[in-house]
Amino acid sequence: MNDMTTAHRDKLMSDVQVVVADADELMRVTANQTGERFADATARVQARMSQAKEEVARMQESAVARAKALGQTTDGYVHDHPWTSIGIAAGVGVVAGLLLGRR
Repeated sequence: MNDMTTAHRDKLMSDVQVVVADADELMRVTANQTGERFADATARVQARMSQAKEEVARMQESAVARAKALGQTTDGYVHDHPWTSIGIAAGVGVVAGLLLGRR
């Protein structure tokens, strides 16, 4: 993975940990009392969940865009080098068959 993808994954994991911590606090607060503390904790959890959802959506969009670009590049290569592509596919198929046959 490149550094940007790793940074995004680390940020997402950090955000998820914060959401979990806030949810734990919300559970503790609601067990004993309601009122202002409850409202504050609920608002924090909702804000963190929104942030996490937005980050996941951005990461998904980025992954889809990279997959589409890779697909277009692969398609171009296959059209430019059909016999090489057939040879590579056959080789991968033989290796996969051998590996699956050993099970």
